[in-house]
This record gives sequence, C-alpha cells and structure tokens, in this order.
Amino acid sequence: MAQLYYRYSTMNAGKSIELIKVAYNYEERGKNVLTLMPSVDDRYGTGVVTSRIGVQREAKIVGEDTDILELFIKENEKRKIDCVLLDEVQFLKKHHVLELVEIVDSFEVPVLAYGLKNDFRNEMFEGSYYMLIYADKIEEIKTICWCGRKATMVARVVDGKIERKGAQIVVGGNDLYVSLCRKHYNDGRLGPDKLVE
Repeated sequence: MAQLYYRYSTMNAGKSIELIKVAYNYEERGKNVLTLMPSVDDRYGTGVVTSRIGVQREAKIVGEDTDILELFIKENEKRKIDCVLLDEVQFLKKHHVLELVEIVDSFEVPVLAYGLKNDFRNEMFEGSYYMLIYADKIEEIKTICWCGRKATMVARVVDGKIERKGAQIVVGGNDLYVSLCRKHYNDGRLGPDKLVE
C-alpha cells in the first residue's frame, strides 16, 4: 500500500543526498521516478536537486500555481511512475500537499517528501505544516549541533549575527544558515568561541 512520507530535518542532515539515493535505488531496479522541487530553490540552478557533497539529479519544477496531480498524470501517461520524490517540501502550499495525497490515495504511488520542519524563527513553513497533518509516515533525519547534541533548530546568520526577524523564505545554504541544538539556538552560540546575538 502506497504512503505519503515526510522526512524532515534541519539543514545539513543529508535530505537531498537521501532523495538522490532513493531515486537511484528505484531506477537500478527498472522503476520510474518523478523528481520534483519548488521553483523558489534555485541555489544550484533551476530544476536541479543538489546535495552539499555535489551529487545532483534533475527535477521538474513546482511553482506556486503548479498542479502537481496534473503534472504527475501527464508524466504517468508517458511512462508509468513508480515513485514521486520531492525536495524542499517546506516551500509547497497546502494545495500541493493535497495533490500529493491524491497521488498516493488514487494512484497507489508512494510519495517521499524531504524538507525542513521549522524556519529560522522556529515557526512552521506552510508545506511542513500540512505534511505533518497529512503524511502517513513522519521520519526525522538527524544531524548534530557543533556541541554534539542533536540539532533541532536552524539559525539564519548574517554578518556573523543570528537574525531573529525577517522574511520567512530566504534561500541559502551554509553561507546563510547553521543547524543548532535548542540550547545554542536560544543563547546564540555558533561555536565554542562564537557567542553572537
């Protein structure tokens, strides 16, 4: 029975490499995978899922008005889709998540969606919120803070200082975000000798 999976973590936990690995495993067995990613994430070019270790995979772009169900149906008519993979799911809208649900429920195709749960202010992204509501399975991919504890927070760092306000969506990587445990997110410590506010 197909299910909707939500695999979340903070930054740098390996979500994109996990997605690429799953796609490879499906394709190695002769299965067809539909890979999707939001258009807002263009750090490595549009339509490219890229891990921090440099492995890449092409993906179809999902814009704010994209109907994922319609996109899936068109691709499924060309070749039978055995699995849908989606990176950066936090950037989706509610209607996108409901379209993913429809793919699972009506077409019996598993959907594995990877993304953040909370933003740099520790507020939910729209896509993450609805994934938590509708996902059949929710799995955490863990990474660690500089201190060795589990990282559960993402801090936005600009000019060496943690930002606590600002637009929810500012796409960036290690140049802009760092994963921290709750303690060091709250006290603003970015490393053993780096106390900032």
